[in-house]
Amino acid sequence: MWFWLALITLLFWSGSDLFSKIGCRDAKDQYSHLKMVMAVGLVMGLHACYEIFIGGVEISWSIMLTYLPVSALYILSMALGYLGLRYIELSISSPICNSSGALVAVMCLITGDITGNVTGWALAAVAIICAGVIGLGIVEAREDPELRAARQEKSNYKYSKSWLAILLPVAYCLLDAAGTFADSLVLEKLNEDSANVAYELTFLAVGLVCFIYVVLIKRDKLIPKMEGPKYIGAVCETIGQFAYIYAIADEDHLMYSAPIISAYCVASVIWSRIFLKEKLSWKHYACIVMVALGIVILGVFDI
Repeated sequence: MWFWLALITLLFWSGSDLFSKIGCRDAKDQYSHLKMVMAVGLVMGLHACYEIFIGGVEISWSIMLTYLPVSALYILSMALGYLGLRYIELSISSPICNSSGALVAVMCLITGDITGNVTGWALAAVAIICAGVIGLGIVEAREDPELRAARQEKSNYKYSKSWLAILLPVAYCLLDAAGTFADSLVLEKLNEDSANVAYELTFLAVGLVCFIYVVLIKRDKLIPKMEGPKYIGAVCETIGQFAYIYAIADEDHLMYSAPIISAYCVASVIWSRIFLKEKLSWKHYACIVMVALGIVILGVFDI
């Protein structure tokens, strides 16, 4: 089952990228990222209720507070990621966001918090990912405005050159890496299932706060046609997370499932090319290939 679970994770997480992009790309909707948080919070909250009342997962205020710093890092990273989708192509954003694993490896190297042997392949993968992300930033910043407009002609959305466009997915990457690193420390004290439910309930609480701010205070309307993709993305995110947990639980096949899952950003690039009509320069794609290759190698030689 590990292969099918890994494949389900890849498909649904890349699907989450696609539908989140569709739901958040309208620059006219200044609260689209908060509405996306509302959608994910609702779906995750429903899943948390299932885990508590049917699955029997233990949860308490103590567990919630213990895991709160980790939850905060993850949720903030996702909110910034959703905001970033308004300013940049998914083809560029997804590989940058998925580079957080390389930063976790760097953190482990710096702090000495490493279990097992660090291979040369793993170190090379980290270097390749970092070079690819930096390269993407340079290519994006130095691209000629006329060439940018020409390659975006088939898309209904135009993106102007902006440091914010690159900085937001980079911020996601940094915060997600910090959350993953903190996660590894906190999970020494907590049960994984309880920690996941604590995260989902915290996301639900943040989603409710966003609802109060956007709908009740700002009086912004929720249009079903516009909100639909957000909820599809939220469902994809939750299903992918569920399959991921069981895929990596099969430790005998982890070295095979990890690179399959890690490559979901490649699928995101393919979907963005097919469904969103995004077209990048060969320099963009060269950097994306570097990032994807590094992620897959890091998945195989998991530090």
